[in-house]
Amino acid sequence: MNLTATHLQPETEPGVASAEEGLVFLDGPDGIAKTMTPDAAQRTGQSLIEAAAEATKQKTDSDV
Repeated sequence: MNLTATHLQPETEPGVASAEEGLVFLDGPDGIAKTMTPDAAQRTGQSLIEAAAEATKQKTDSDV
């Protein structure tokens, strides 16, 4: 993805996940909602954790 931080308005409120009838529901700010299989939710969660760690490192590196 070739987006720069200056062109983005990042969300500051977290989404909330819940499970019902074998599916995972992710409700986000402003009415954003997504339904996923457990496998897709696990892979999405891991991807988010890894990306957040990288973004935190990038921010820390740029503050030096």
